[in-house]
Amino acid sequence: MKTTARILVVFLIGYLLFSSFQQEKNISIKGVITDLNSGNTIANVQVILLKNQKKVAETKSDNKGEYYFENLSAGIFSIKITGADITEQITENVIVKTNEITTLNFNVEYTFEILEDPYVEEKYEKEGKISLQDSKRKPASRYYSQPLVEMSANESMMQIDDIPYNTEEYDVINENKFKEVTSNPLSTFSVDVDRASYSNVRRMLNYGQKPPIDAVRIEEMINYFEYAYPQPTDNHPFSINMEYGECPWNTEHQLVHIGIKGVETQTQNIPASNLVFLIDVSGSMESEDKLGLLKESFAVLVENLREKDRVAIVVYAGAAGEVLPSTSGSDKKSILASLDKLTAGGSTAGGAGIELAYAISQKNFIKSGNNRVILATDGDFNVGSSGDADMVRLIEEKRKSGVYLTILGFGMGNYKDSKMEQMSNAGNGNYAYIDNIKEANKVFGVELWGTLFTIAKDVKIQLEFNPDKVKAYRLIGYENRLLNNEDFNDDKKDAGEIGSGHTVTALYEIIPGHSSETTSSIDNLEYQKQTTVKSENILTLKVRYKKPTEDVSNLIVSRVKESDINKVSNNFFFSSAIAEFGMLLRNSEFKANASYSQVKSLVKQTMGSDKYGYKSEFLTLVDKAEALK
Repeated sequence: MKTTARILVVFLIGYLLFSSFQQEKNISIKGVITDLNSGNTIANVQVILLKNQKKVAETKSDNKGEYYFENLSAGIFSIKITGADITEQITENVIVKTNEITTLNFNVEYTFEILEDPYVEEKYEKEGKISLQDSKRKPASRYYSQPLVEMSANESMMQIDDIPYNTEEYDVINENKFKEVTSNPLSTFSVDVDRASYSNVRRMLNYGQKPPIDAVRIEEMINYFEYAYPQPTDNHPFSINMEYGECPWNTEHQLVHIGIKGVETQTQNIPASNLVFLIDVSGSMESEDKLGLLKESFAVLVENLREKDRVAIVVYAGAAGEVLPSTSGSDKKSILASLDKLTAGGSTAGGAGIELAYAISQKNFIKSGNNRVILATDGDFNVGSSGDADMVRLIEEKRKSGVYLTILGFGMGNYKDSKMEQMSNAGNGNYAYIDNIKEANKVFGVELWGTLFTIAKDVKIQLEFNPDKVKAYRLIGYENRLLNNEDFNDDKKDAGEIGSGHTVTALYEIIPGHSSETTSSIDNLEYQKQTTVKSENILTLKVRYKKPTEDVSNLIVSRVKESDINKVSNNFFFSSAIAEFGMLLRNSEFKANASYSQVKSLVKQTMGSDKYGYKSEFLTLVDKAEALK
C-alpha cells in the first residue's frame, strides 16, 4: 500500500511538473510592457493579436506588466497595444514558429500634445509655402518594430506577400525575349547604374522570404558589383570592354559581355558639391530600419564632405520645411545635430518637399559644380502630388534646372520601389536601397563620388548584330530602360548617367547563326529580301553620351569578331553568375540548365581578393535562395 501511494505521489509530482512545462511550452508570444520614461512596468494595457488585419486574440498586461498568447499556429502576426493615456502602437511582422516562444517587449509613452513641429518653420507659413496643419498632433510611438526574424535553411519559409499589411509595390517586368536578327538587327537601351534591386533582394532573402519576381531587376543585381575594367586611355570619360563566350546555363548559346568603366577622378579634383538632403519624416518612417538607419547613413556621407561642399536639409511630412540652411561641409557638428533632432509623424507630402528642395538647390546653385538633391524615403507619398505619373512629371520638369537627383530607399512592408525607380530614371540620377549600415558605407563611403559626381549623362547603347553570325539575341535585364532605335541619335531623348569610377555591365544571350533552333513564327516578308554583308564581326557596338554641361552627344564605336570567342576574363564569369542567379529567382523561361550549384561554382572561381566581402556575402545569399526552393 505504501509503495502504491509512493508511486502515486511521484506520478502526481511528475504530472504537475509536466503540466507546468507544457503550459510554458504552449506560450507562443510573450512580453513585458514598460513606461518609456520611468522604466516601470505597466499593468492593464490592452494587447490585441491580429492576422490579416483581423483580431485573433486579446489580453491585458498583468500587475507585472507581462502579457502572453498561447497555442498559436505558426505564421506572421501583428500586435496592437492600446490603453488609457498611452500612445497606440501596432508592431507588424511578428513571426511565430512551432514550439518556439517569440518575445516582444514594448516601451510606451503617455500621450501629450506638442505645439510645434521641430522641422516646420513659421516663416514658410507666412510665405505661403507650407501649412502648419500638423503642428498640433500626438507624437507617434517611439517603439521601433522588430524586423522579421531570420529563419534557418530547414525551417518553413513564407513569401513577402504573406506579411500582414504588406503594401510594397513593384513595377511589372516583362522579361526580354529572343529577337531574330533578320527582322530586328538593332537593340537600343539606356545605361542603368542603379543598384537598389540587389540590396532589396538581399533584405528579403536574409529574412527568409522569396522576393517577388518583379523585385528582381537583373541588370541592377549585375551592376551592384564592381568589375576589373581598365581606365579610359583616350579623351572619352569611360572605357568600353567586350567579351564573347559560351553561355553557362545553355551551352548551345553564347554570351556577349559589355563593360563600361568611368574615369576615376581624384577627390581633390572633383568640383564643389551643393547638396540638399530631402528627408521623409512622415509617420511611416518611424522605425529603426527607416529614420534611424537614414540618420546613420547620412552621417557617413557628412563625414566624407569637404570644406568646399555645402549641405542644406529639407524635411517633409504633412508639410515641408528647411531645418538647415546651406552649410559648409566642414561644419559637420551642425549638420549632424540637425539630422539627430529629426522625428517622424504625420502624412506624406512628397511633392511639396521636392518643390522646396529643388528651389533651395537652385538658390545655392554652384556653376560648374555638383548640384544634387538626395531624397531619402520609403516612397509612401499620400498628400498632394503622389501618384507615380504625377511624381515622374514633377521630376522631369525639375531636371531641366541642372540639378541631379539621388534617391535612397529605406524600410519594408510599405516600400514603394516602383515609384522611386521611375522618379530616379526621370531625374538624371541614381537609386539605391539601404538595408543596413554596411550598405550605407558602400554608397556613401567606398563609392561616394561615383554616387554623387556625374562624368557623363544621357548614355545610350545600340548594338547591330550580323545576321550571318547571329540568329537571335536577348538582352538580359534592362526591360524598363529599352529605347526605340531612333532614340539613339536623338539628343533630346533622356538616358542614364555614369558617375566617377562607375562600372556599367550588360549581357546579351545570343543564338549563333548556324543554330537550327526556332525562335520566331513570323512569315517571310513578301516585298523585301534579306541580303548580308560578309564580315568576321558578330556585332557593332555604338555608345552615345554627353558631357555633364553639354547638350550635344559624342559617339564611340567598337566591334566584336567571331575569333574573339572564349577569350574571356573573370568579369565574364562573375557577371554571368549574377545573371543566372537572377533568372533562378525570377524562374525565367530562359533559365535552361541554370542551377544554384553552377552559380556558386562560377563565383568561387572568380573570388580573387574580395576586398569588401561582397562576393562572399553573395554566396551566402545563393545558399539562402536555394533553401527556399
